[in-house]
Amino acid sequence: MNMSNQPRHELLLVAETVAREKGIEREDVILAMEQAIQKAAKAKYGMERDIRAYIDRTTGEVDIQKCLTVVDEVQDPLIEIILKEAKERDPNAKVGDVIKEMLPPIEFGRVAAQSARQVIFQKVRDAERAQQYLEYKDRIGQIISGLVKRVEFGNVVMDLGRTEAILRREDIIPREAFRVGDRIRVYIADVRPEVRGPMIFLSRTHPQFMMKLFEQEVPEIYDSIIEVKAVARDPGSRAKLAVYTTDASIDPVGACVGMRGSRVQAVVAELQGEKVDIIPWSGNPATFVVNALAPAEIMKVVLDEENHRVDVVVEEEQLSLAIGRRGQNVRLASQLTGWNIDILTEAEETTRRTEEQTNRTKLFMEILDVDEMIGQLLAAEGFATIEEIAYVPLSEFANIEGFDEEISQELQNRAITYLDQREIRAHEECTKMGLSQDVMDIDGLTSEMMLKLAKNGVKSLDDFADLAGDELLDIVGKSALSLDRANAMIMAARSHWFTDEQNPKPD
Repeated sequence: MNMSNQPRHELLLVAETVAREKGIEREDVILAMEQAIQKAAKAKYGMERDIRAYIDRTTGEVDIQKCLTVVDEVQDPLIEIILKEAKERDPNAKVGDVIKEMLPPIEFGRVAAQSARQVIFQKVRDAERAQQYLEYKDRIGQIISGLVKRVEFGNVVMDLGRTEAILRREDIIPREAFRVGDRIRVYIADVRPEVRGPMIFLSRTHPQFMMKLFEQEVPEIYDSIIEVKAVARDPGSRAKLAVYTTDASIDPVGACVGMRGSRVQAVVAELQGEKVDIIPWSGNPATFVVNALAPAEIMKVVLDEENHRVDVVVEEEQLSLAIGRRGQNVRLASQLTGWNIDILTEAEETTRRTEEQTNRTKLFMEILDVDEMIGQLLAAEGFATIEEIAYVPLSEFANIEGFDEEISQELQNRAITYLDQREIRAHEECTKMGLSQDVMDIDGLTSEMMLKLAKNGVKSLDDFADLAGDELLDIVGKSALSLDRANAMIMAARSHWFTDEQNPKPD
């Protein structure tokens, strides 16, 4: 095999054939050939030399060149040439230039030819893997079909045509069993670049797999006339799908169900009989929660936006239906809506409300130094915290029977005094625990948050600035701040880092 003396265009023909078969660029194959020729030439003329091979992209002719770098003083004569000698070859040569000397074509012996083939095959494989990764990373979130190639320890290896992918045991719908040669539809969940080629992870349990199936069955979803707002699944058992449309002439639920249930049944068949509840999405959280808990009938919904919780009150006979078998219905409704849902009967809700009223009454009696009747009146009016009493307009007290302006002002003064004293005690405790004044000065931190920070070892401004937004929320409580607000506070704390870089202290 004499690769450098091949007939014109033969190397290019080989490159084009390999590129077409492997689905990679022709240029990648030619570069691999050049490296193989270069390796063989170095083996003949010396591995220490700077030898380069070039294949003409038009003619297919091979040039092998020995390269010498022009220097003022030669350290390595195998790869360097002094300026004076370089000028003898090229009058325009200067230091830093590369002088190229053509070498005669080389004959490939058996060992050299085998080595060249290995280099080419390896480079072609690398290019093929890179091409596969680029192709499939852009297909994450799509449904494809493939053949079951083999089953290993419950995991299914699938043939997608030019590459393999894995369907892990946890991504297979319960009770599904596949045999070699089965053609199945799967969802591309992830693609990761690995040394031995891209790892393509498939799924049939992913919530988006069901959504994509509906997209294939319901033209209105594919055309974006109907939008799938949320999906929740208990794979192989039950699922909930929330749909919405701005077109008043279209019933989004009916469109997804189809004539005599034809569309939803096509999806159910693919999901091994998984029951699918299709519900209308609503921008009103209470309405959305009620819809999500269908078919249970709801009496009352009480939202706690601060803690992102919702209490749902149902009649006694509706309780088991609302909760579902092993809590499935309420769990899926919670996943679908994003709210923590607590199901209560009317009696349980009455008991809870009575306990809350009692606790609030005791709180107001103790802190505001009032009798039980005033404490009960405040609780019954809807006041839940001392902060509310301290900072609401005095007009809020006007509807309470027997409360005049003087009583209202006195209650508010007592509440403000308590909060001020609590703030002073908290600052003193934070100082004892080593919390720096810089942290205490951060806008938006309450005394309660400061104490939690100190107890968790966040005591200096740098400690605070090193936090991530979700870490701060874990410490102070997710209901205390929004993630955006937490990130803004951390970025403000980091501002001194950039100031210090711009104005370094003198040594």
